[in-house]
Amino acid sequence: MKKDGRTIVITGISRGCGRALLEYFLAEGYRVAGCARSETAIGELRKIHGPLHHFDTVDIADNHAVEQWACDLLAKLGPPDLLLNNASVIAANAPLWEVPAAEFDRVIDVNVKGTVNVLRHFLPAMIHRGSGVAVNFSSGWGRMTSPEVAPYCASKWAVEGLTMALAQEMPHGLAVASLNPGMIETEMLHSCFGDSAASYPDPAQWAQSAGPYLLSLDADDNGRQLTVPGVQTKRV
Repeated sequence: MKKDGRTIVITGISRGCGRALLEYFLAEGYRVAGCARSETAIGELRKIHGPLHHFDTVDIADNHAVEQWACDLLAKLGPPDLLLNNASVIAANAPLWEVPAAEFDRVIDVNVKGTVNVLRHFLPAMIHRGSGVAVNFSSGWGRMTSPEVAPYCASKWAVEGLTMALAQEMPHGLAVASLNPGMIETEMLHSCFGDSAASYPDPAQWAQSAGPYLLSLDADDNGRQLTVPGVQTKRV
């Protein structure tokens, strides 16, 4: 069941890009493990796809929960060949001074600290084996800015910076890179753009391009700021 002998781990598999990538990789015959915060969504995935794949309820902002999840997966599957840090959240559109402290904290806790928690507990096993690619999902708002999304911009600029710094620490044979997935019709985009979000490709369409692209990455991509080819990256 492991196509090409590779295992893929994805965070945020309950919806959006994470769910679309999960379904794409499973359809292609890869063994995939993933997590999300929704117990209901994880239960549904387990029923649909059976015991050969590993889906768990994990809040990546909780370092201890990520540690337990990683230990369990590493014992069962070994180090991932492709680690996709996809999970993220966004605050409601508002000027920065109107964003409640709890909302701002949640964006930083999930998007930045959560990304680091996953790297902290999976990378050592990948380094010990001597191979693997980790991709930290960023955004166009990690490379430019817009009004009323300052917390999200801050979190994704942080992801870009920590990824480039981490890439300088990677031993030979491994890679860590940031990815701007482009404009995709997700719940998150609807929260920002409203009905105009429907003019962009849905996650399933996007995964047909993003899936093969992610599978093509190797150690030569270490430190790169990636963008899914052929996907729109600016609002029209």
